[in-house]
Amino acid sequence: MNKKAIVIGSGIAGLAAAVRLKNLGYAVEVFEANSYPGGKLSEIQIGNYRFDAGPSLFTLPEHVEELFRLSGKTPEEHFEYIRLPVLCHYFWEDGTRLKAHADPEKFAQEVADKLGEPAEHVRKSLDRSAYMYRHLAPLFMHRSLHRWKTWVNRKAMASYLRMGKLGIFGTMNGANQKQFRNPKMVQLFNRYATYNGSDPYQTPATLNIIPHLEYNMGAFFPKKGMHDITLSIYRLALDMGVTFHFNQKVDKILVENGNAVGIRVAEKSYQGDLVVNNMDMVNAYRHLLSDQKQPQYLLKQPKSSSALIFYWGIKKSFRELDLHNIFFSEDYQAEFSHIFQQGRIYHDPTVYINITSVYKSDDAPEGGMNWFTMINTPNNQGQDWEKMIADARKNIIQKINRILQTDLEPLIEVEEVLDPRTIESKTSSSQGALYGNSSNNRYAAFLRHANDSSEIRNLYFCGGSVHPGGGIPLSLLSAKIMTEMIREKQVRD
Repeated sequence: MNKKAIVIGSGIAGLAAAVRLKNLGYAVEVFEANSYPGGKLSEIQIGNYRFDAGPSLFTLPEHVEELFRLSGKTPEEHFEYIRLPVLCHYFWEDGTRLKAHADPEKFAQEVADKLGEPAEHVRKSLDRSAYMYRHLAPLFMHRSLHRWKTWVNRKAMASYLRMGKLGIFGTMNGANQKQFRNPKMVQLFNRYATYNGSDPYQTPATLNIIPHLEYNMGAFFPKKGMHDITLSIYRLALDMGVTFHFNQKVDKILVENGNAVGIRVAEKSYQGDLVVNNMDMVNAYRHLLSDQKQPQYLLKQPKSSSALIFYWGIKKSFRELDLHNIFFSEDYQAEFSHIFQQGRIYHDPTVYINITSVYKSDDAPEGGMNWFTMINTPNNQGQDWEKMIADARKNIIQKINRILQTDLEPLIEVEEVLDPRTIESKTSSSQGALYGNSSNNRYAAFLRHANDSSEIRNLYFCGGSVHPGGGIPLSLLSAKIMTEMIREKQVRD
């Protein structure tokens, strides 16, 4: 085969697509507007502190390992990670602290001891989560929703009979209120809606499959940091002969007679037998495909939440903090109402702090910590971000001071800020939304763009803004689903 594939964007899905297409026999060229690969899954260095810039949770590592095995490599020789013994440390304003052990039984006992919630409630909740995963993942994660064969098979039929038990008709919060009697446990399990930028008071209870990934399947940490996921796949692609063009912003996808035939970068055209778009779907249509038919209904869908991140180098070590830490808001529903209904940041936001130096000591100087400090925010709708950021920073520091009984400001040695505007400019994410279209209704899975174009032949899509969704595992799966479509087309042709 002497066919050529062009990939627009080197986010995690674009990198995976490049590896998979190379394995199908294509010559692959990747065009990236930034000077580095990875998109959101990148890193920054501030003084003596290193930070993973974007996604901080690692689940389903087998989808990374699969790329190496597919390419004839031994994954352990190129990418190493550990399983976390503790998933998260939780903190509340009233002094309650909870350690979420990775072992479900230890976690259930911790919940019983600290919150008085019967351990059996936790066990049943995680069993339900596993049940939902078994019946929903084959449909919504591993296959295209836009192919009839996905819906007409034995597994699909079995799932249809269980729709009432799979949470499609209720909300995440409603389901969690039925499962737990302690409001803190409801809040803890409601937070999984944020894993795809949703509101637990609106999003369907089907998202309660997410705890299964952490508690029953495990959460992990790459030994060299999250950015090593990007670097390991990038190195694999290079080793296989994939060509990368950095600082090359694609201006247009070239379409002739209904076929994608290449791209234009500045004044130069590059021809290809197929084009893969890893850029945010909305911006791809608005800018790269502006002269083509627009899927207006999908483009106009409400977008997911975004984030405000403070990268703080802290010149002190806090023993009570772990890799993942959550400082909960006193009024979770009001926080999400501000994000999704009012387009503002609540004065008492839930604060997430990721500290990779707990496991990777060279990410911070001795005696210090690298705090990736994040709150969920509305996406960019033209708000007064300078004021919102200043207010949020003050409120975050005051909240941490109250809960940890500290004075944080003098401990902040270095600082950088990432907000929805810079997320949008650095990653081409429409409105700075982290996960593309919102998942705040029961039909959300069907309101994501397919992994191919129904209007333009040889044009394919992967990444967090298309099916099956955002986050590292789903982005990797989008590349797999897309490449399987291309392989099937090869067989037919």
